[in-house]
Amino acid sequence: MQIPETNANLRNERKSMKSIRENVWLWGQEPGGHHASGCYNLPGVNLLDSLGGCRLFGIQNCCRVATDIGPEPPFDDESRKLAGLRQVVWSVLGAGGVMRNEKDTGDLEEVIRQAQRFPNVTGAVFDDFFSDRRMAIYTPEKIAAIKRRLNEGAGRHQDLWVVWYDREIDLKLDDTLKLFDVVTYWTWYGYNIPQLEKYLDRMIAATPGQRRLAGCYLWNYGEACALTPEQMDFQLETYRQYIHRGLLEGIVICSNCIADIGLATVEQMKDWIDQHGDEPVGEYVLPKSISMK
Repeated sequence: MQIPETNANLRNERKSMKSIRENVWLWGQEPGGHHASGCYNLPGVNLLDSLGGCRLFGIQNCCRVATDIGPEPPFDDESRKLAGLRQVVWSVLGAGGVMRNEKDTGDLEEVIRQAQRFPNVTGAVFDDFFSDRRMAIYTPEKIAAIKRRLNEGAGRHQDLWVVWYDREIDLKLDDTLKLFDVVTYWTWYGYNIPQLEKYLDRMIAATPGQRRLAGCYLWNYGEACALTPEQMDFQLETYRQYIHRGLLEGIVICSNCIADIGLATVEQMKDWIDQHGDEPVGEYVLPKSISMK
């Protein structure tokens, strides 16, 4: 499969985003949310909130996503906390357990209200979207209507984001994917990390002209265990290469929900941002060798 070395549309979209650090986002959720499920075998206790997560990693962008433990509308208090960040994207459809107004338009009207009140709200995201339940409700026609309402209601352009997982790579999604401005692609299973480039290339081929970010987990959620240092290094260096080639815009760190529980991957992420965060995006840097041991 041939993947172009550069993406002119992507470069035009990010003219104001000059460094890797400016293209790093936090996947912001309620503290304790990932422990609450009881299925990921996480150690420790999580108290760090979304703003604290952004400060920890030294970044200015947050996808603020509702889970089944919150927040509940209105979102004003949380938006006020995040008002000093560069960009905030709120979830219209939260994590898979959030079924609030799911058969209607989710939290669309509340997200519009946040965009009206807070200038740094720049979009909305569909989390955990490609399930049979949600796709049956949200047809391409309904997604297009939500996108129009989002922009008209906010009174300015808002990007519509979506989450796409490695486990969904074989789904036929052409008519749906093209409706989103931003695609975030997530490697849920640690055992797929050695094949990361193959998966990314398939994702890129399916999203011509769209903005793309890679979700970067700090824990192997699919196998309910820690990522190895080699797995973490490999995914970070792979993402760096793809960013410099213009094939990815940036990464989304998941998440504040586990950033204060003593994981080695958190320190690896911080070190990576410190080392590479000021590198100009789009200037190809000959990468160090990357390999999985």
